[in-house]
Amino acid sequence: MESWSNESPSRRAFLKRAAALGALGTAAPLAMNLAAFGEAAAFTATDYKALVCVFLYGGNDYANTVIPYDNANYDLYNRIRIGGANRTNGGIAYGQSELTATALTPLTPQTLTDNIEYALNPNLTGLTSLWKTGQAAVMLNVGPLIAPLTVAQYKAGNAPSRPIPPRLFSHNDQQSTWQSGGPEGTSIGWGGRIGDLALSSNGSSLLTCISVAGNAVFLAGQNASVYRIGSSGPVAVTGLTGSSFLTESAKAALQSLVTQSSGQVLENEYNKVLARSISLQSQVSGALSSVALTTNFTPSGVSNSLSDQLKVVARLIAARNSLNVKRQVFFVSIGGFDHHDYLMRDHPPLMAKVNEAMSAFYRATVEMGIANQVTAFTASDFGRTLASNGDGSDHGWGSHHFVVGGAVRGGQFYGTAPRVSVTSDDQVGQGRLLPSTAADQYAATLARWFGVADTELTTVMPNIANFNTRTLGFMG
Repeated sequence: MESWSNESPSRRAFLKRAAALGALGTAAPLAMNLAAFGEAAAFTATDYKALVCVFLYGGNDYANTVIPYDNANYDLYNRIRIGGANRTNGGIAYGQSELTATALTPLTPQTLTDNIEYALNPNLTGLTSLWKTGQAAVMLNVGPLIAPLTVAQYKAGNAPSRPIPPRLFSHNDQQSTWQSGGPEGTSIGWGGRIGDLALSSNGSSLLTCISVAGNAVFLAGQNASVYRIGSSGPVAVTGLTGSSFLTESAKAALQSLVTQSSGQVLENEYNKVLARSISLQSQVSGALSSVALTTNFTPSGVSNSLSDQLKVVARLIAARNSLNVKRQVFFVSIGGFDHHDYLMRDHPPLMAKVNEAMSAFYRATVEMGIANQVTAFTASDFGRTLASNGDGSDHGWGSHHFVVGGAVRGGQFYGTAPRVSVTSDDQVGQGRLLPSTAADQYAATLARWFGVADTELTTVMPNIANFNTRTLGFMG
């Protein structure tokens, strides 16, 4: 019988990573995860490329992000979401007139399901502009799948011949599944697997996978390690830098003590990690000190943590030559998308922050002259129900996502548009979309652009072998 299980990390790599994480878990001020790395590498890059995952924690409401706009489909949306009369807002629906400025016309004509036309959330004006000039694309109804699945197969229940992703509708599990291909507890992410293949392209291998949003399984590789950085730059190792009660000689003695070799396996691994942390802090701080970008990441003047994160990513990319890197994978995030209540109050300002941050980040890549070499993309726990629960929407499955960058074949929709319905055969109840495109295919398309060979895609996303179409065409 054919197996659908994901490949597991080796025991040796697991123990090395566990040792590093265990040590760091008792020393949180270090804010680093620099586990030991090996020699794996699949390609040698001569140019620079970066992938940036923008994760929307909580489960973004797909129906108020990419919104039906033509009269027939808008009326269905408005009715299901308890909108107002004469196509006005109400319930959890926008009014049709609010969508005029963000209506999308594909650059190459497309006919979608039921002749649907879309507009973006009214707060996504920057992404709308990027769509219209061909630097942004919309991926329709994408989500975790182990293999192609129909509603009938879903209703029949899990079976070896029709596997269903485990623990659907669970925040922690679906965050992990999007980032790694497996539920909570999975230890290797697909961004980290890409990093594994790219390690030898970088003189500074430990700067291959970088998170500005804390721990994320997305960037954990078999050999690639996650370098964690703050929005303001490298996090200082407590007691060894800056002002403290220690004298300079005491700091030097402490550094020698905590980085020396040890006969104890766990202590020795911890000391090696700490030594690299100290070394990289100086290297990264020095590289960033010479970066001067003029792009304004917060033109609204409103505090925006996602803008702050993407700004430091842009600065790291600007310092790529001095950091001696050719391939990098980044992770940033913004939370607050679990809108069971107050959807129309709380979702719009989050959309505005995503719009501001991703638009500014693209402008920064243009300023640096490398827009074609950097691709940002969104992901989230899951989509949500099309049906209203009274003041919000509940946990779903498939969702719509954005891909932004100069190499994106933008101004187009990719995937299959779902019907605007709570009873159609492309959803599993209350308008929870059954994904028509797998997250594996989404990831594989990005990986191929990054430089991963077609024969290596199963290393990055093991389930990709179960799909006839591996890549989706949204990357040039």
